[in-house]
Amino acid sequence: MATNHLGHFLLSHLLLPALQAAISPHTPMSRLITLGTVTANSKEFGGKVPIPAPADLGQLQGLEAGFKAPVAMIDGKPFKAGKAYKDSKLCNMMMNREFHARHHQDTGIIFNTLYPGCVAETALFRDSPALFRKIFPWFQKNITKGYVSQALSGDRVAQVVIDDHFLQSGVHWSWGNRQKPGAIAFAQGMSSKATNVEKSARLWHLSLAMVGL
Repeated sequence: MATNHLGHFLLSHLLLPALQAAISPHTPMSRLITLGTVTANSKEFGGKVPIPAPADLGQLQGLEAGFKAPVAMIDGKPFKAGKAYKDSKLCNMMMNREFHARHHQDTGIIFNTLYPGCVAETALFRDSPALFRKIFPWFQKNITKGYVSQALSGDRVAQVVIDDHFLQSGVHWSWGNRQKPGAIAFAQGMSSKATNVEKSARLWHLSLAMVGL
């Protein structure tokens, strides 16, 4: 949560003046792009998988308590590593929409998240059991068909950053949960958790206080 949500949230705020200053007749828009994930969006199959649990921020009890020991989860419940990751990425998607609602019209900055596919062979899983590190890429390649290479993932992130196809703001871009050759990105619908306006506003204000803004 500190890295994926609070770190992103603070950095995004610090970048806003520079992104706005960069807009000119030669550069008519700036973009702030955050990496999302399918596992945080319960409107997609990958977000419904109950292992260890779906993303759920509860009533933000842990954040309201300042994550002070022994609090380790945003919902105030006992720590679950996989769920903590999903929760943090749900926060990313909620905050992207909140940045769009609060700052797009006044600044012209485009705010988006994206899911490029499952990059199953990186150091992200370095602390996972060796058997998982062996099976997971095979499973994503052959069963879920969600696997993408690091190179393809990077290419897709770059597309959202620079291509004219991605000028709509407040969108979560996806190439689908099951990868197909020549797939075209589309605006993926988001769950009621990600689009909850009241909870997003509360998450925004509690996060501001948490990072000292």
